[in-house]
Amino acid sequence: MLRLFFFTLVGLMTLEGLANGENDPKKQPRQGVRRIVIDAGHGGSDPGARGRYSTEKDICLAISLRLEQMLKQEMPDVDIYMTRKTDIFDPVTVKARMANEAKGDLFVSIHVNSAEGIRHRELSHYETRTVRNSKGKKITKKVPVYRTWTSPNPAKGTETFIWGNNKNEEKLGAMQENENLYLDSVSARELADFDPYDPVKFQLYSLKSKQYFERSALLAMTVEEEFQKFGRISRKAQQRQKGIWVLHAVAMPAVLIETGFISNPEEEDYLNSEQGQIEICTAIVRALKRYKFSLENKSSNSQSSISPAKGGQR
Repeated sequence: MLRLFFFTLVGLMTLEGLANGENDPKKQPRQGVRRIVIDAGHGGSDPGARGRYSTEKDICLAISLRLEQMLKQEMPDVDIYMTRKTDIFDPVTVKARMANEAKGDLFVSIHVNSAEGIRHRELSHYETRTVRNSKGKKITKKVPVYRTWTSPNPAKGTETFIWGNNKNEEKLGAMQENENLYLDSVSARELADFDPYDPVKFQLYSLKSKQYFERSALLAMTVEEEFQKFGRISRKAQQRQKGIWVLHAVAMPAVLIETGFISNPEEEDYLNSEQGQIEICTAIVRALKRYKFSLENKSSNSQSSISPAKGGQR
């Protein structure tokens, strides 16, 4: 029994070291970001949100392609993998598998937000109509006639989402299914004899999941900071409880960036403009460079500063 406890304790200490990138007794440079997966939301038969004259799928693709080129120029030591480069549709399950098979270190999904139009109702006039009263007798009475219409929702700004804390079990599942994609060869050999559901191995999944959550939170907040430098309204970095299955299905840190509201005519023009797309991509590139630097220089994270989203807009 004592021997079992000893090996379990040693295993947990080893796994914690692996999760923190310290599997070698000798000091090594901290692992940074070697491959970023860029996901252009929607596509093909799935247009996503619609504006007056454009669709989410087209804006996402345009921004993602521009982001790819800027990242190759600004971060030449990082590989960029695109889930799509043309107008095609793949289910989120396929996108998650593509990202995991690409062995990405980070998943960035580009989207466009939308808010329902505001409904208005006002009295137009009265009409005289013949109706039956409670006794079945026909009578005439004046009834109000209302005019209704919808105006664009003024909601605007950016949001960056990470998966919610309540989705950590799904994240653990993704890591269990794809452990060979994120474990280095040394770690894989050390863990080869462990049962997938062994408590010691589960500890590694938990540590990695926590680390990915913290890194995702750090990046999300940094993205919003960079958007604000361009004068954008930030709706903050938030945990999202539903609607972002792909974020907790990939075995890596992941964020979903809502670049603006296509339902707002002013922002739709901005999202479609060259200047707007350049500013959006510049903000994201700067955030990614800061994120990479923080990992390589042991910068602290800000996990506790991101609260669950209160719902609504998407």
